[in-house]
Amino acid sequence: MRTPRLLLLPLAAAIALAACAQQDNAPAGTTESAAAAPAVEAPVGPDAAATPVTGVSGTYILDPKHTDVIAQWSHFGFSNPIAHFGEVDGRIVYDADNVANSSVEVTLPLSGLNSHVGDFDDHLRSADFFDAARFPNATFRSTAVESAGTNRLRVTGDLTIKDITRPVVLDVTINKFGEQPMAKRPAAGFDAVAQIKRSDFGVGAYAPNVSDEVELRITTEAVVAEDAAPAATQAE
Repeated sequence: MRTPRLLLLPLAAAIALAACAQQDNAPAGTTESAAAAPAVEAPVGPDAAATPVTGVSGTYILDPKHTDVIAQWSHFGFSNPIAHFGEVDGRIVYDADNVANSSVEVTLPLSGLNSHVGDFDDHLRSADFFDAARFPNATFRSTAVESAGTNRLRVTGDLTIKDITRPVVLDVTINKFGEQPMAKRPAAGFDAVAQIKRSDFGVGAYAPNVSDEVELRITTEAVVAEDAAPAATQAE
């Protein structure tokens, strides 16, 4: 689309006037036009990487009805199936003033595994993969929690599957703190993502045709424990 000449004329005049003004104000001996000088961006302060994380301190119990752990992988490159891990049990201790004091403990019963295909669920629970008869639960326990920016956390912890424990890092987004209208209690909501290799946990059958790399996506809603009221303070 062409710009009308009537619009270009005042624009060109404005640029010419600005250039003349800069040349008139330039110190003696200056050889370069100020208009040609590169723009200088405002420096980013050290606090930018340490933006406080908001929230309400307290002990929160995971709501299994509104918590889902989703695993996704590649199947020969043709599709990217998923499996859900429901019936999650756990708690989050959250310290808004010092997130390093926060912690997460989660148990994932394999009885809650659901790919929406019954035969496949049975195969996943078999000795080829999770061997759920011998190892009925997977667990996650945090070892470090740190701020990763506004309403972002980085949670490092130990994931245990089939009695094999490996470190895993969760990139967490804080969705919301507030009163849960149905429970009538303070609540917190989080999403998280992580990448793991299933072969690290003894469930690497059929790799690499079925990808060894698995993406975990987590969404959770947690309400404050009935026997533990949250602190009244909130991070600024």
